[in-house]
Amino acid sequence: MDVARKVVTRDHLAGVARAALGAERHLVGVSRLRGGSKKGVYRLTFDDDSTVIVYIWDDAENYWPSVQGAEDHTDPFSPASGIDLFEAANRHLDALGIRTPRIHLADRSRSHYPADIAVVEDVPGENLETLLHQDPHSAEPALARLAEALGVMRRHTGPDFGKVALIDNGGISRGRSCEQVVLDRALEDLAEASSRDARMARAGDRLEDVVRRLAAAVRPRTEYGLIHGELGPDHVLVDQHGDPVLIDIEGLMFFDVEWEHAFLRIRFGEHYRWLNSGGLDQQRLDFYTLAMRLSLVAGPLRLLDGDFPDRDAMMGIAEYNLHQALAFLPADDC
Repeated sequence: MDVARKVVTRDHLAGVARAALGAERHLVGVSRLRGGSKKGVYRLTFDDDSTVIVYIWDDAENYWPSVQGAEDHTDPFSPASGIDLFEAANRHLDALGIRTPRIHLADRSRSHYPADIAVVEDVPGENLETLLHQDPHSAEPALARLAEALGVMRRHTGPDFGKVALIDNGGISRGRSCEQVVLDRALEDLAEASSRDARMARAGDRLEDVVRRLAAAVRPRTEYGLIHGELGPDHVLVDQHGDPVLIDIEGLMFFDVEWEHAFLRIRFGEHYRWLNSGGLDQQRLDFYTLAMRLSLVAGPLRLLDGDFPDRDAMMGIAEYNLHQALAFLPADDC
């Protein structure tokens, strides 16, 4: 990837800070936070020790290799990045009473910074992933409240499947159904992973057979709940009241809730029992779990084509999910 990485300093963001919060407080520090791969995430510190978070949607902050059609929101799985997706997701979640960081400023004018930016509340406290590692018992109230929020989202159905920004504007997603979109993506991810890893290449035909068999078992459905799309415990902050606060919300869409739960089961592990509300279509869930595993192989390997800094972590994700995908093969095929 040839994009030059820009070092963002206090001088670059002083105008953003003034536009968002006024001139009474003075910006004294800027630090880039770990984790963002599609946008820059920065903490601003002021002379009264208050802080806010700034999101910057800029090619120089995006570690993913360029993908043709990345801005095509008619594809439910096109990269979930951009201020339009962010604002639409925030509106939906706020209307449902689901907590996300409060927006101080969302700006497309490029008059304060040469990219789309948003300034949001800096929620004090740890994220849910850290709490689960440090003291799982103390995280249980937040898990219970997260389960309630997921229930609210599940019951909030849309007229069609797709990104909320697209649906809000009367748009229609490409694809006949959620399961057909997932099948197409799974086959693409399998082909890409096979091109990058010899073990996947050797198992490619057999894995394709399993993917198609699981997809064929899924019965049609036309009810679409609201899902986050990438709801790991690192994308849930816990505020001072113990309430979950959803972040990285740009992927919010109406879709099969089993897609969300396939990811939740993978990312929350033993703690998923708090989030399992039952009533899921097991055949759909099985198919989506394999598709998710393939995505979690192909995606990290693709990200490593660029200069993403935490390379060992990405390789670890790809390696773990590769073995989990191969475990779907019949025992006599392994």
